[in-house]
Formats: sequence, C-alpha cells, structure tokens
Amino acid sequence: MKRLVIIPTYNEIANISAMIDKVFSLGDELDLLIIDDASPDGTRDVVREKMPQYENRLFMLERSGKLGLGTAYLTGFKWALEHGYDYVCEMDCDFSHNPDDLTRLFEKAEEGSDVVVGSRYVTGVNVVNWPMSRLLMSYFASVYVRMVTRMPVRDATAGFVCYSRHALETIDLDKVHMKGYGFQVEMKYTAWKLGLKVSEVSIIFTERRLGCSKMSGGIFKEAFFGVMALPFRCIRRAK
Repeated sequence: MKRLVIIPTYNEIANISAMIDKVFSLGDELDLLIIDDASPDGTRDVVREKMPQYENRLFMLERSGKLGLGTAYLTGFKWALEHGYDYVCEMDCDFSHNPDDLTRLFEKAEEGSDVVVGSRYVTGVNVVNWPMSRLLMSYFASVYVRMVTRMPVRDATAGFVCYSRHALETIDLDKVHMKGYGFQVEMKYTAWKLGLKVSEVSIIFTERRLGCSKMSGGIFKEAFFGVMALPFRCIRRAK
C-alpha cells in the first residue's frame, strides 16, 4: 500500500525542516508532498535542501502565489491519484497535528474507512493552548455544521484527515467549491452524501508554537455561508 502525506505551506520556515524529519522518522512506508504557495520566507529553499536526503520520498509542488488551502489540497489529491497512492493524509505544518497520529489514521483507513478524521471533539474537547474564544468558535462551528447538514461528524472542520484512493476517485474534485477552511467541511459532507464510510479517530490538537496562524475573517465568512448552501447542492459521483 502506498501512503502519502500532503502538507500545504505558506511562510512555514520555522517548522518545515523539523516536520519533514519527523514525518520520515515514522518509517519508510510514507512519502511526503509539500505544496508551497510561493512562501517569501524561504520555506521552499529548505524543502529543496532536504530533497537529496529523502530522495524519491520527498516531493514539492510550487505554486505562483497564495491560492487557498482548498485548492492546494485538491492539487495534491490529483497528484496523488496520478502517482498511484492508495491512501492520502492531509495535515498542517505547524505541529498542531501530531505526526505520530498519522499511523493511526492510515491504519483506520486500511481497516475499511474511506475518510478518517483526526477529531478534536469525538471524545470531549481535546485542544491545548487555545484561548477560550477560539475554542468556542471552533467547537460551535462543528455544532453549526451538524445542525445545518445533519452530517454525523463531531469535528467537521478538522484539517487532519486521511482519504482512501476510492474516496478521492468517487468525489468529483473539480466540483469542490470552497477554498478556505470551508473546504474541509465540503469534502467530508460530499463523502458522507455519496455513501462513503466516514470515521473519526480521537487526537489532541495543540496550538502552534512557531509561525503565524492563517485564519482570517474572510475564510470564516466563506465557511459560514458555504455550509448553508451545502444541503441544496446536487452531489454526484465523479465520472
């Protein structure tokens, strides 16, 4: 089974080297794809320097600018399908997602789940070092998604997710519209509506220690109104 980890980056020079080394420390069964949106801080240069060390396991796609989280992952998913990967896991570069949990997500997928969510809320609230305001916003965002869509996922906005090849081939990736964090909801909702098996694995989410958050008001607005539209969309399988 071929496993791929996808990490989008924009100005992650504080984290990228340590993250690459950590992912590859988990074993030789993982490949890593970095998708960089023209980081001006030198993130791409660090990845290039690491490539000879992890030859044929570390890859990078360089984009022309900051084009959005969702489009980065969609680009990565299509690349993964073209290169024959069986399971693809998406995660952040800032260590808020613990790379050690990758093994559990991949294993759950290989047991038969089409989509495996690294969930902050499936066994309570497992978030460390977030201010109460942000924690409440995140938690009630997932409550809001469940109320609007009826999707039985406790952490609908989670960005630590594993997809099987079957899931990525079933979802029409060209019809995924949201570009920011709403993308995470749209992917899970589409999978669920298509009858794919969506599971959640409990993780502990830790606020980044280095670098800056990419959350913005525009991203939140897109997600809020985009979720409202989801139940009215016609969801079809990819051809």
